[in-house]
Amino acid sequence: MSEYFDLIIQGNIVQEDTVVHNGVVAIRDGKIVDIFDRIGNLNAKEVIQANDCYVLPGAIDAHVHCYSSVDEGFTTASESAAAGGVTTIIEMPYDAPGLIGTEELFVKKKEQLESQSIVDMALLATIKPENGLDQIPLLAKQGACGFKLSMFNTDPNRFPRINDALLYDVFSEVAKTGLPVGVHAENDEIVRGFIKKYEILGEKDPRSHAWSRPKFAESIAVLTAMELAYWTGVHLHIYHCTFPRIFELVEYFKGMGTNITAETCTHYLTLTEEDMLTLKAKAKINPPLRSKEDADGLWKQLKNGMIDIVTSDHAPWTIDKKNRSNIFENASGAPGVEVLLPILYGEGVAKGKISIIDLVNLLSKKPAEIFGLSSQKGKLEKGMDADIVVLDPNQSWILDETKQHSSAGWSPYHHKRMQGKITHTFVRGNLVYDGEDVVGKPGDGQFIFAKH
Repeated sequence: MSEYFDLIIQGNIVQEDTVVHNGVVAIRDGKIVDIFDRIGNLNAKEVIQANDCYVLPGAIDAHVHCYSSVDEGFTTASESAAAGGVTTIIEMPYDAPGLIGTEELFVKKKEQLESQSIVDMALLATIKPENGLDQIPLLAKQGACGFKLSMFNTDPNRFPRINDALLYDVFSEVAKTGLPVGVHAENDEIVRGFIKKYEILGEKDPRSHAWSRPKFAESIAVLTAMELAYWTGVHLHIYHCTFPRIFELVEYFKGMGTNITAETCTHYLTLTEEDMLTLKAKAKINPPLRSKEDADGLWKQLKNGMIDIVTSDHAPWTIDKKNRSNIFENASGAPGVEVLLPILYGEGVAKGKISIIDLVNLLSKKPAEIFGLSSQKGKLEKGMDADIVVLDPNQSWILDETKQHSSAGWSPYHHKRMQGKITHTFVRGNLVYDGEDVVGKPGDGQFIFAKH
């Protein structure tokens, strides 16, 4: 007698080190029961024949700001995620009403996401500069997947700078929990000095934003954070690295036994500071876009394994926050969670810069490992959550920003031809995107308790 499943998906199953061509993923009760090399006499309530398509583990976007803009929120951001093949969001703690730096606020946000999100989510926490150390063990017990700190003072209330002395104390306390602690690495003094130097060009040349945040402002901050990680033993994660030298420095510290992981973002792989001449404030991001040579170098580092993960740094500001004539008067950041997987596939795999195996490691396996989600997420293996994306590599399409799901209503990739089309997104075996429409509902998503 043959086994009976809730769902069977047949296609080219992409695992962490191999592709099972014309394989089968069998799903029951939201979990992967097993993976078979042929369909044989397997039966299910629903069978999806995804011949010639890739069957991927759902992407995990480890850098999303759902609440930096009050217009976005969990539901809209998670609709974008579902349409983009992202089945788990790791949400940042810098919300418009205020940072998530206490156990009480963390629990409230956790309850909010479970009533509003379509995809699963894990939550990062942060600290208040004046009195946050005692909250670190409490936040860890509530299932925070890590901590995020800024070395640049973006906003004194929502996104404050943590000075170097306090950074050492925080690293020491977080090390006791086993959680990772991540940093926005830009040297505050250098950036503020260079903004004064270049602000006179703000009306004339949007690239002045990039010039006001030089590479060494980033690398000096990264070096400070890594040296503190060396002395405290904490797992340090470096967010949104923009140029190859950063990853060379990371390799050096890893060689000394320091526990460091680091990421880049889709925009640093595909856009340059020259694009600011046409995109203007839509390409204003912190840290800024760099040169074409830097982008090319990042692709090479992706290929050789020097970069741990790729994220979107989804920051969905509405257009009224992006249309000032002076580049310095605009908000920084761009919507990206919906294009993370499509961009990395189309610009990376389809163009031969990385393999499909590289892609699933960068977007699924490694982020799950870094942030304590790997007991449930990140792989197509027996016993894992059935978070699955079907991608047709033969379909191409034109990105239309008006059809994206973010409240931002725009995309830096508007009118870009994309190669590879997502046809299905499943979260724990439930269809949330059917290739045309988001069919998941608010409340379908769950909070994922990090396990380190």
